[in-house]
Amino acid sequence: MRMFVAVRPPEPVIDDLDRYVEPRRESDSTLRWSRPEHWHVTLAFLPDVAERDLDELTERLADTGTAGAPFSLGLAGTGAFPNPAKAKVLWLGLTGQVDELAHLAGNVRSAAGRAGTQVEGGPYRPHLTLARIGQPLDVTRWLRIFQTYESPTWTADELVLYRSHLGHGPSRYEPVATLPLGATP
Repeated sequence: MRMFVAVRPPEPVIDDLDRYVEPRRESDSTLRWSRPEHWHVTLAFLPDVAERDLDELTERLADTGTAGAPFSLGLAGTGAFPNPAKAKVLWLGLTGQVDELAHLAGNVRSAAGRAGTQVEGGPYRPHLTLARIGQPLDVTRWLRIFQTYESPTWTADELVLYRSHLGHGPSRYEPVATLPLGATP
């Protein structure tokens, strides 16, 4: 199974961002805008989780969540992967207790590894993907537009383990487990 662990902004933050993005969606057909129901901040990408490892993975992630504590985040700042001149991804950055988020991401990755699950990715770069781009594109104008956006702050108080379904049609993210931070699950 293709899976990932994420922190998801609450609905009021998603709604606020959606109101900001909505009038811009039609402006550039080269951008494949992420759907609001897919907006999240990935902590760990798990490209191939064996069914037999799912229970242990969920248990270890629950322990990681219990050992953590809720923290405050916001969305602000913007960037592009791999760079603004040849972007394949347009993203929003994070504000608030970003060090706690990065620490949690490290703990989540460790927990997944201890559960026998492969974790993919380089150094942790917290972001929320706004759009993907098929062919590399200069997104400098989009960076200027989204640099002015700042979301309401929220308390990140849970981890979500998602299964990612790819294939024909739009991708779909299925929540498999929601695990509280700083509380006995």
